[in-house]
Amino acid sequence: MNNFNLHTPTRILFGKGSLAELRDQIPADARVLITYGGGSVIKTGVLGQVKEALKGFDVLEFGGIEPNPSYETLMKAVEIARKENVTFLLAVGGGSVLDGTKFIAAAAHYPQDIDPWNILLTRGNDVKSAIPMGSVLTLPATGSESNKGAVVSRRSTGDKQAFMSDFVQPVFAVLDPVYTYTLPPKQVANGVVDAFVHTIEQYLTYPVNAKVQDRFAEGILLTLIEDGPKALKDPENYDVRANVMWAATMALNGLIGAGVPQDWATHMLGHELTAMHGLDHAQTLAVVLPSLMNEKRKEKHAKLLQYAERVWNITSGSEEERIDAAIEATRNFFEKMGTATRLSAYGLDGSSIPALLVKLEEKGMTTLGEHQDITLDVSRRIYEAAR
Repeated sequence: MNNFNLHTPTRILFGKGSLAELRDQIPADARVLITYGGGSVIKTGVLGQVKEALKGFDVLEFGGIEPNPSYETLMKAVEIARKENVTFLLAVGGGSVLDGTKFIAAAAHYPQDIDPWNILLTRGNDVKSAIPMGSVLTLPATGSESNKGAVVSRRSTGDKQAFMSDFVQPVFAVLDPVYTYTLPPKQVANGVVDAFVHTIEQYLTYPVNAKVQDRFAEGILLTLIEDGPKALKDPENYDVRANVMWAATMALNGLIGAGVPQDWATHMLGHELTAMHGLDHAQTLAVVLPSLMNEKRKEKHAKLLQYAERVWNITSGSEEERIDAAIEATRNFFEKMGTATRLSAYGLDGSSIPALLVKLEEKGMTTLGEHQDITLDVSRRIYEAAR
């Protein structure tokens, strides 16, 4: 196991009715800006419940944060936060709202003579402070509610970048599985796929004898495989929703990634598909991952065999046959969730691959993966195999 420095400071308020504890998590004299997305939290009544819980606080609102939150929209909220002297941010929604709110938090404190997009270009390394924030999660997927990372898109340039900063780690997260009952099936599927691939990125690399992390990751994967399809079939099964929600949080709060090598090439290749073609984040992951697993089967050989046996119970056949079966089982799981795994299913014929590679090169994404051996030529092969 590799050395690690782990700090997971986000307080998790989990379970039915946990919103009742919200007001105790925010300073009484705070000027609060509630952020949310396209309005589903209004229709479901979640926003109303949040506002009721914050009665007596000085509260402002900012809605309209998109899936794959856009820099252009977020900058409008930054202006409000600066102008109104906002001292606390409360994200109500899913990962995109949370990611966008993290950017707002950092950008509001950023030097006003520098374009805040620089936060993304420096991967958050020059963030010196941010408005504290919390969240009320309605879509389990990204794990953004309890980590320090965010991804933001700039529509004007077709760019999508990530940043990380301790300063934007949420102070708390309210996780009530009941709030996920009304999610559309596509969003449920996206959330399960996203959490699954988050886990894979930290697990499916090479062995370092990190037994706890491996078993923890395998438990998350098995939970998602078991309860993901159930969440689609039985939307108001509280136990199923609770397990999916907690699995998504645990997949990316730092625990399973501590002391182990990590990949993240699937995400980097997927981000470019989202930026160029507008595919959902999880859709791009489902497209890229099976092809990447096959392309890197030699380098990931030992962990692929472990994955095949422990997660999919594949124990017969040659080593290569077991790896083939594990990759196929992964693809079939995504398809079972209703998430297609081929570019052609989204109307893409692969003609944009050269342009995708240009974008990767522009961002310096020329040596990806746990071994930094996924070159542009390897990325090309992965994209082509995903057609």
